[in-house]
Amino acid sequence: MTHSRCNLYGIVIIFIILLCTVLCACHTNPQSQTTPADSTVLPVPRQEGGNTLSLLDKSPLDIAYYPPEYPKLKMIGKAASLPVFRVIYSRPQKNGRKIFGSVVKYGEHWRLGANEATEIEIFGPVIIQQTKVPPGRYVLYCIPQPAEWTLILNSDLYSWGLIIDAAKDIFKFTVPTIPVPNPIEAFTIETGENEEGALLWIGWDDTKVVLPMQLNSK
Repeated sequence: MTHSRCNLYGIVIIFIILLCTVLCACHTNPQSQTTPADSTVLPVPRQEGGNTLSLLDKSPLDIAYYPPEYPKLKMIGKAASLPVFRVIYSRPQKNGRKIFGSVVKYGEHWRLGANEATEIEIFGPVIIQQTKVPPGRYVLYCIPQPAEWTLILNSDLYSWGLIIDAAKDIFKFTVPTIPVPNPIEAFTIETGENEEGALLWIGWDDTKVVLPMQLNSK
């Protein structure tokens, strides 16, 4: 009788072990072993410390000024006037992709960034390719081709970058593309200068363009 009870207890224990194994397997996330920690997708909206917040944007907003670092110059008393211009844009990442001719299609409108349309604000008159551009705020987008880009200033402000009203185009400028030997990971807009004035530098992946601007003091 004692021997029978031992056998019964043994069977029960084995059954419990098997049941626990099955239950654990059912509750295991099959993606947890293959999904990198840095690819976690935040919920929309996300919760943080009891607060409901918007999703963190994967293409962060940035601003490029001319003169470069204008707000810092202003804070230390080295900027006596308004900046010449600034560009407000979002910065998508390359993430191993081929950008031009693939993610960014040749011959099609491109917002020069991500999310809302990129905007350039010009605080004083400038001359671009012999054309006087008055002060104002403009949407800045382009039509890229392998050898050149057409950069366009448009008056349809506060719009989403993929919806372009071409009837509101104001100025168009064509600039040659320049190969970049070391790929640029994050889409980047910078400013610089030459003997004639300011330079607007735009680059991503293996390509960049430079748009010169003459400063008009009149």
